[in-house]
Amino acid sequence: MKKSILIFAISLFFTAFAQASDPAFIAAMQKQLEAKKTIANYEQSQTVTNGFLRIADATEAEWLPLYYAALLKTEAAFRFDIDKDKSLDEALELVKRAEKIAPGNSEITALNGYILMGKISLDPAGRGQTMSPQAMQLFGKAINLDRENPRAVSLMSQMELGMSQFFGTGPEKACGMARMSMDLYKKEEAKITDEYILPTWGKTQAEQVASKCN
Repeated sequence: MKKSILIFAISLFFTAFAQASDPAFIAAMQKQLEAKKTIANYEQSQTVTNGFLRIADATEAEWLPLYYAALLKTEAAFRFDIDKDKSLDEALELVKRAEKIAPGNSEITALNGYILMGKISLDPAGRGQTMSPQAMQLFGKAINLDRENPRAVSLMSQMELGMSQFFGTGPEKACGMARMSMDLYKKEEAKITDEYILPTWGKTQAEQVASKCN
């Protein structure tokens, strides 16, 4: 029985690995990531999001297409005049789907916290008290899952800065984390190749926090 379970687990691992390494999958993801860079309006955002969702439907063992679809819905809520709560709620649903595929994933966990940050920004007075601790907990978890993840550290620095401004305390902790995230982004940039499809976003936000520390 144990041997059968082991063989099944190994077969699942190699199936997922082969899928993520498939040139067609990588090419499809790269095409959507290039399109993501050119988004100028909500209609274009929806088109690229739908492209990622089609890839997700075709590669059910891969979390990245769902992750990017959730990220785009989150960014759309920040950028465009739409039903922001609805877009963020849809992003949360996609994150839940991604988590089922890749539980304990630092990137997915950090994105979950980022979505909550968006929810808080829509109603700070009504949501801050309950959602802020949840977001902080998610960022802390994301950092513990992968201490080399610059997005987890950068997003935590944003939350720390907001908390320091709200309570009128010093920004030292936020600034320290922002500088740490900048170092992690440099390390990440050294790893990026032509076929790199893992998340690389967030450096601009880290720079914005760091700029308040000079």
